[in-house]
Amino acid sequence: LSPRTSNPFTRASFAGPQIVVSVYGPDFFGNDVVRGYGAVHVPITPGRHTRTIAMFVPESTSRLQKFTSWFTGRRPEFTDPRVVAQGEGREVTRVRSQGFVTISFNVM
Repeated sequence: LSPRTSNPFTRASFAGPQIVVSVYGPDFFGNDVVRGYGAVHVPITPGRHTRTIAMFVPESTSRLQKFTSWFTGRRPEFTDPRVVAQGEGREVTRVRSQGFVTISFNVM
């Protein structure tokens, strides 16, 4: 193994800890569906910090998939939270903006 793959802290992409937010809520039929995903880096300096997280939801790629997901009540969702945190490979995923979440940190 090279030093780059054996130690995650030597990677250039390491930017500190993150919080991944997944918001769920009922749809028209009463099923719990994803309302949005988002991620933000946790501040590491002491004090009170407020961050606004832009939320997004995955979208179906075809009209047939959209109709099927509406009809069955099963919308597309991510199974691995690392997809939201890393952003790697997300450029090929179709998503739609879905509002904002504001979060406050008190760091000691």
